[in-house]
Amino acid sequence: MAPSTRRKAIASPRETINLRASAEQKALIDRAASRLGKTRTEFMLDSAREAAENTLLDQRLFLLDDSDYERFVARLDAPVEPSDALKKLLATPAPWER
Repeated sequence: MAPSTRRKAIASPRETINLRASAEQKALIDRAASRLGKTRTEFMLDSAREAAENTLLDQRLFLLDDSDYERFVARLDAPVEPSDALKKLLATPAPWER
């Protein structure tokens, strides 16, 4: 298969998404995209994909039977022994406090 033919076979089909935006919204999106060196389409798709992924990740559902749920809650409620790394981090002043 020739390289250009192979690329066409591998490339996923594209679909159109139509949006209506005010001039101010479009200008804001264009400025942000430009700052990141992206096209408007790249910026909008990246932003929308990230928001969609975060939305779906926030909607995780945990199905547990009663005993597993009790163990889960007990682990959440149990005090955590801080590690040496955490103790060092908490003892280090913030950069703006130095």
